Amino acid sequence: MKQVIIVTLLTPFLSLLLLNGCVQKTSDYSSDKKLTETRASLGERLFNDASLSRDGIQSCASCHDSNHAFIDPRHNRSSIDATTPGAVSQGQDNKSLGDINTPSAAYAALVPDFHFDAEEGLYKGGLFFDGRATNVVEQAKQPFLNPVEMQSTKSAVVSKVEARYADAMRTLYGANIFDDTESAFHAIADSIAAFEATAQFAPFDSKFDRVLKGEAEFSAEEKLGLELFIDEEKGNCAACHTVPTADSTKVDSLFTDFTYDNLGVPKNTLVRSQNGKGQDYVDLGLYNNPQVDDPELKGAFRVSGLRNIAVTGPYMHNGVFRDLSTTVHFYNSRDVKGALNPETQAPWEAAEVPDTMNTEELGNLGLSLQEVNAIVAFMETLTDARYLHLIPAR
Repeated sequence: MKQVIIVTLLTPFLSLLLLNGCVQKTSDYSSDKKLTETRASLGERLFNDASLSRDGIQSCASCHDSNHAFIDPRHNRSSIDATTPGAVSQGQDNKSLGDINTPSAAYAALVPDFHFDAEEGLYKGGLFFDGRATNVVEQAKQPFLNPVEMQSTKSAVVSKVEARYADAMRTLYGANIFDDTESAFHAIADSIAAFEATAQFAPFDSKFDRVLKGEAEFSAEEKLGLELFIDEEKGNCAACHTVPTADSTKVDSLFTDFTYDNLGVPKNTLVRSQNGKGQDYVDLGLYNNPQVDDPELKGAFRVSGLRNIAVTGPYMHNGVFRDLSTTVHFYNSRDVKGALNPETQAPWEAAEVPDTMNTEELGNLGLSLQEVNAIVAFMETLTDARYLHLIPAR
């Protein structure tokens, strides 16, 4: 059972949650602040430059739209319905589809490097839901080379960057940066990572943060939702989605413990019918990582941070659920006989990897509909100010 500090009374809990733990200034990406900011400026241009994909039609921003909490808001043939973004993203060829829902790039630079915590006996951190990138720099490299995403090569990306940004690259990374393709490609990713470490990606200005500053108050429903969220006998969401306390650092304020878990999520049959992998394919998640050899981790994916969660659907690692409320219903009643998926009005489908799924912390929480709605209401308070208009009506 993961450890979490649970505060028994809500009012004292709120009074102890101080602003400095959640909105302290972002750490400099390097020791030289001016250099860091300049690298971030170049990184912003690279992040938005579609010419760096194979055919020049897709940028990092195509799948991480700053106007939509840095997710991919585009509709495609993996969309559950006409108004929902694709469960997975479409490649730069306008036909290839991935198999994993595109995570938000917001707050991603704060995720710890992938590592094994010997004290807890758990893998933590890393980027992508399956931890295949050690950190945000390594994550920035992969979409360029992915045969489904930007479909390019290191040499092609470096050549395009040299043609368009040579002076900036040489100023920031040395006159000889283009002498070695590997070094130049790493510098490109480093610059993008510096941009992703800016406050634009991590403003910490949600209603939750304003409550911590005493500038707002939770509604009765939101207050109930927080109580349920941290209650070990009810939702117990905080067991994995840790709630910041007075001494929390920014990295501990993302509502995740960065561990990996098999939640028993069903396969996304729509995606598998469209991306060519077929219904027999099984995604083993963390177990696909060559650093991991424990078969008990088959089907485990990284615990998502919850900032902006109300506006970053579809949900789960494969985008199988359209609504946030459906996701909470799944946690609540996955193992309850006769319980229905509210989106399909059919019983919950079987887990893609059933043998290792977590049956201790979710599946039959006994929450009422009112309590489910209250938890959703609380999670809506984690939405950054610029995205409040995107919260779906309930």
